[in-house]
Amino acid sequence: MKDVLDREELAMDMNPVISKMFNTEHEQVVFCQDKASGLKAIIAIHNTTLGPALGGTRMWNYNNEIEALNDVLRLSRGMTFKASISGLNLGGGKAVIIGDSYTQKSEALFRRFGKFVESLSGKYITAEDVGISPKDMEWVNMETKHVSGLPKTLGGSGDPSPVTAYGVYMGMKAAAKKQYGSDNLGGKKVVVQGVGHVGETLVKHLSKEGALVTIADINQDRVSRIAMEFGTQVVEGDGIYDLDMDIYAPCALGATLNDNTIERLKCSVIAGAANNQLQDEIVHGRRLMEKGVLYAPDFLINAGGLINVYREVTGTSEARAMELTENIYQTTTDIFNRSNADGLTPQEAAMGIAKDRIEAIAKIKSVL
Repeated sequence: MKDVLDREELAMDMNPVISKMFNTEHEQVVFCQDKASGLKAIIAIHNTTLGPALGGTRMWNYNNEIEALNDVLRLSRGMTFKASISGLNLGGGKAVIIGDSYTQKSEALFRRFGKFVESLSGKYITAEDVGISPKDMEWVNMETKHVSGLPKTLGGSGDPSPVTAYGVYMGMKAAAKKQYGSDNLGGKKVVVQGVGHVGETLVKHLSKEGALVTIADINQDRVSRIAMEFGTQVVEGDGIYDLDMDIYAPCALGATLNDNTIERLKCSVIAGAANNQLQDEIVHGRRLMEKGVLYAPDFLINAGGLINVYREVTGTSEARAMELTENIYQTTTDIFNRSNADGLTPQEAAMGIAKDRIEAIAKIKSVL
């Protein structure tokens, strides 16, 4: 199993679908359409060695179908390694629905999507992601039991955002311990980019500990409310990368760590909730290490949400989910130690551990 992808492998080109699957080592990709409801969706199952593929459904108005395919391949692959490094018996999967989440939703669309999920007989378990609401998942659940992250009123684990934020907070503290010699974030200048449900909860933890928090988000009403509630500073637009800060916490879009931003960032720790923060896993992971910036791998420290919905699959308690999420601190510390010992970037070290676990379990299953 490949540790990283080359830029060309996910480029928006005319490569056949099977070739893309071969490059990314996906087991299965399902294309779904229903003319009556307007459904256009793709379900990607990356790897099921550890268990059924679990990953959220995202509704996004992609520019074209190749862009949607690239996104679902990238996201589902990330879920494989997130589950593995978190010690969960889950594989990696993801789904995307092509469409405008503000104008094109309907009960019929989501129930039809639920039928496609059901046709996979439990190989893929879906959940809420960008552009999807709890109500949408309730409609999906009408057609399939293979749904997680449902509201507590329906027997689910509820909103995973607080657990995700707590895991990021634990990972950030572990990074601070490694970089500064103490995990106390009091007085540290932390910039949180993106204050949605996860980002806002992270701000709450940081403010409570006495960190000096600056926030940024495209939703100005939300920014104003959070700044007033927690006494944070506010920065707008691209200027966030030029601030004097100790810790940068990307909690919105991916690929914010790239050729341009890395050279501008004035921080010594990066720890945030966004997925796929490194635009290029090898190039930008190495550049951060050369600059002396400690990067906490995103798929490790943002795994709290996955851990939370995993308890629905296994029937474990909320207390157990929080225990596993708190363990992100120790796992992050172990990753940094392996990184130092082997001369690897933290991303490479984390991917190596995740890959090793998958390969070890695959050998056990082949014997059985």
